[in-house]
Amino acid sequence: MPTHTKIALDAREMAHPAPLEHAIKALQQLNTTNYFYMLHRKNPIPLIDLAQEHQLNALSHEDTQGTWHILIAKDATLNLKELLNV
Repeated sequence: MPTHTKIALDAREMAHPAPLEHAIKALQQLNTTNYFYMLHRKNPIPLIDLAQEHQLNALSHEDTQGTWHILIAKDATLNLKELLNV
């Protein structure tokens, strides 16, 4: 199984609109060998919508501490749930 490289962003302390701006820059770097992993204090619905509009593989998950884990990949076969750091 090929290894995918994580592009990480911890946006929990960032003020709006910085998380979305940084995330869009990261999405522009996506290819089939990497994925985007963001930690956020809320579910970034505009980012998830943008990813889905571009046919990207996307997952958002809230952990028990209220932190959102957002994973986005170009590789549609990548199991994002397996990559969750929860």
